[in-house]
Amino acid sequence: MAGPQSVSTERKARLQEMPWLDVNVQRNFVNGTVASVREVWSHRELLGMLTRRELKARYKDSALGFLWSLARPLTQLVIYYVVVGKFLGAARSIDNFAIFIFAGLTVYTLFSEIVATGTGAILANAGLVQKVYLPREIFPLATIGSSLFNFLIQLVILIIVAIPAGTLHFGPQLLYGVGALVIVLLYAGALAIVLSAWNVYLRDVSYLVEVVLLLMMWASPIVYSWQFVKSAISSWALEIYMANPVTLAVLGFQKAFWTDASGGTSPDHLALRMLIAGVVGAVLLLACHRVFSKLQGNFAQEL
Repeated sequence: MAGPQSVSTERKARLQEMPWLDVNVQRNFVNGTVASVREVWSHRELLGMLTRRELKARYKDSALGFLWSLARPLTQLVIYYVVVGKFLGAARSIDNFAIFIFAGLTVYTLFSEIVATGTGAILANAGLVQKVYLPREIFPLATIGSSLFNFLIQLVILIIVAIPAGTLHFGPQLLYGVGALVIVLLYAGALAIVLSAWNVYLRDVSYLVEVVLLLMMWASPIVYSWQFVKSAISSWALEIYMANPVTLAVLGFQKAFWTDASGGTSPDHLALRMLIAGVVGAVLLLACHRVFSKLQGNFAQEL
């Protein structure tokens, strides 16, 4: 049997043979981003495992499993349809009001779920962050994957309901839905990445996010038409309102599944507005990632 000294010597020899790996090296904007993308790609199998673990953990030991992902949006749909649509009379001025609400809720739920779960992703995986080196971006990215799964379930329900209602037609307007999805992924991903880092240093961030997400929902035309906003505020204030990427994503999803078949109208130059929002979102994602890269060096100590 080999003694402790020989085991230590063999271990040192193996370590010397391993290639040198530079961790958390300061790089410029372009090189740092490319290197991070390569590193995440090299750990893509781990990313898939974390995504599956996230999904299983949410509904562990529940009888209905993934069907619970529909509970909240369907409950919101019923409440808004009855209270806002029937009691307050919004359904009288908006045709196919249920489809109108559910289209907005579907895309906004994806945004809010990515941001909310992504904010706490680093803290939720504190044990791994402290003990094992791997690209920390994987943790908020895993929440994006699990949120997309829930989104697809809701999207299937929306399609199933919209086809017999006559609001869904297969044509170029569906590209607005694709654009809305891209916008949500860019902005929600950017916020999830940077907020997950800030939340390590300041734990109040997660509570602030809950409040902001609630405000953003009511600041988007989900239970009311954007035309109500147009008639209530000045033109310059309307431009600020339309600059909100979440508002544009909601309008894009409504354009794809509701607007054309329900007598609704979209803001002028909606496609151009969404394109500009997408470009800005891509830049924001890169900037938030660089902030994350600068902050991640002290994660283990802060945790």
